[in-house]
Amino acid sequence: MVKFQRKFEEAEIVYNFDDVILLPRLSKVEPKEIDLKTKFSSNIPINIPLVSSPMDTVTEAEMAIALARHGGIGVIHRNCSADEELELIKTVKRSESFIIKEVITISKEAKVGEAAEIMRKYKISGLPVVEGSKLVGIITGRDVRFTDPSIKVSEAMTKDVVVAEPSITPEEAIELMKKHKVEKLPVVDKERRLVGLITYKDVALRGEYREATRDDEGRLRVAAAVSPFDIERAKLLSKYADALVIDVAHFHNENVIEATKKLVKEVEVDIVIGNLGTKEGVLDSVSRIDRVAGLRVGMGSGSVCITTEVTRAGAPTLFAVAQAADALEEIGVRIPIIADGGVRTPGDVALTIAFGASCAMLGYIFASCKESPSPMTIINGRYFKLHRGMGSQSARQKRMALDRYATFSKEIPEGTEIWVPYRGEVASVISEFVSGVKAAMGYAGASNIVELQERSKVARIASRKEKSTTSQNIEPIK
Repeated sequence: MVKFQRKFEEAEIVYNFDDVILLPRLSKVEPKEIDLKTKFSSNIPINIPLVSSPMDTVTEAEMAIALARHGGIGVIHRNCSADEELELIKTVKRSESFIIKEVITISKEAKVGEAAEIMRKYKISGLPVVEGSKLVGIITGRDVRFTDPSIKVSEAMTKDVVVAEPSITPEEAIELMKKHKVEKLPVVDKERRLVGLITYKDVALRGEYREATRDDEGRLRVAAAVSPFDIERAKLLSKYADALVIDVAHFHNENVIEATKKLVKEVEVDIVIGNLGTKEGVLDSVSRIDRVAGLRVGMGSGSVCITTEVTRAGAPTLFAVAQAADALEEIGVRIPIIADGGVRTPGDVALTIAFGASCAMLGYIFASCKESPSPMTIINGRYFKLHRGMGSQSARQKRMALDRYATFSKEIPEGTEIWVPYRGEVASVISEFVSGVKAAMGYAGASNIVELQERSKVARIASRKEKSTTSQNIEPIK
């Protein structure tokens, strides 16, 4: 009996957002001067500490594009086929780059109707026309709108195409397009082989979104969720995604760790592992897996996650962040920590950083935005969007139908579905969160992410019982 009583007496105290508060300190910085630059993973810097969750009601291409344009990064969900997930990633990478390398083309022997269908499918306004690998023309939306769809592309295309060399600069491209009044510049080599495409929209957007998260080629960055047991999907997606996020509810599992050890040897991109909730889990995982580039931490705290209610097991987000940060400090390793679960306000984001996170992952908040893939409905005259946990019954059923690796060891659902109030475009939500995080950091006297991690102080909010025995309702703990 003594042994079991000791478990209770030695039990750790866990805490989350409602349990602590960020204490104001002497500040020498104004919110507008604060730098939010941080990291998503070891090799992926981001300009704001916001990441969208890999949930099928949160992150597909539109959300990932919007988030990357504003300095964060999106993680494409895996509740679809590998080919569908790959196409979502490609859409992000194609959406905004100086020279598009993965160019969608059409043969001159194809029908105009086929060209129109391709443009509708990929939401583009023109197609380079090729013969083999050589450029022979270009066909635009205007060409197909006023042409018989049954005739050949060669009869409707523009043959005298203005082209660019691979060495052209963005400034030169703009001038060339303005001079010839064209919106697309095929890029060709000396043999006139098509090697890329420049669009006026993409070059212009580079100037509009100066804080965007981009790769070395100027393309928006995007991450993708994968199962640790699906190496083939991981290899396929790693050719285009900037990072892979191992997407399991409980990473500290022998089979999961062993599978991830094999997976990291097959790909070259950053690997983010998770979800983790304890110091022991982080130490076990990082010591056994090569090239861990990020940790996703927090278990059971999400708005549509009912793991803790169902199983009484979990690790609240702030607690999990502190556990991970202490584990990494103990072994002298610096790996970005992503706080995942229950983040509802800018203050929550600031608290996760104060406890050691590099950035925070949002599901509930982003699900409510226009760019999320979730359906919308009207309830009592107000707009709502569907948000569901990936452990919900409906999400599990979809995954089982699409993914041969989706064999569930647990028979009980650990997620639910809710309707969240519609919040409009994600740009306004991001702006609200960025302003709020900066304000919180200003109160804490921190001018950047590292200073908030190292210098911030928090206090514990007293419980009702404690309030009855003390005149103060907050107690400094750090």
